[in-house]
Amino acid sequence: MVRLFKLVRTTAFLAVLCVSLATTAVSLGVWAVSLTAQVTTMTASAAVAAIANRKAIAAAVLRTKAKARLRRALVVVPVAGIAAAIAFEREDYLEWKQDNPDGDLETYGCEVSAVSAEVVDDVLQDLPEQVRPSRDWLLSRLPECATPDVER
Repeated sequence: MVRLFKLVRTTAFLAVLCVSLATTAVSLGVWAVSLTAQVTTMTASAAVAAIANRKAIAAAVLRTKAKARLRRALVVVPVAGIAAAIAFEREDYLEWKQDNPDGDLETYGCEVSAVSAEVVDDVLQDLPEQVRPSRDWLLSRLPECATPDVER
């Protein structure tokens, strides 16, 4: 009888141990899957944030280039200044063309025009009042486009 009692006790202990180990293994598996899902979600969020930041930086660079372009256009010196302005504009266009291989000169002009219109107040504010042209006159020199293709 004592042997039977020891056998039942040992069997019960092993059964409880097996159930405990199985429960622990299942819960650790669920925990690992949960952490994997969290890492995947965080990675996707980081990628979306990186893309958003990249777009914001590109828009800021575009605005800065437009501001510089307007400044160059306002201080063009006859002949040498015109040649320099043409060279700068060609360089900017070729750089834009690398980022937009399907774009044409008209699309580039519309994009530059739209961004230039956004920064015209900043440019004019930086100029001395004696040489500052009117905002309306300057905006009238920019080409009209039906739908500017600029990200904001």
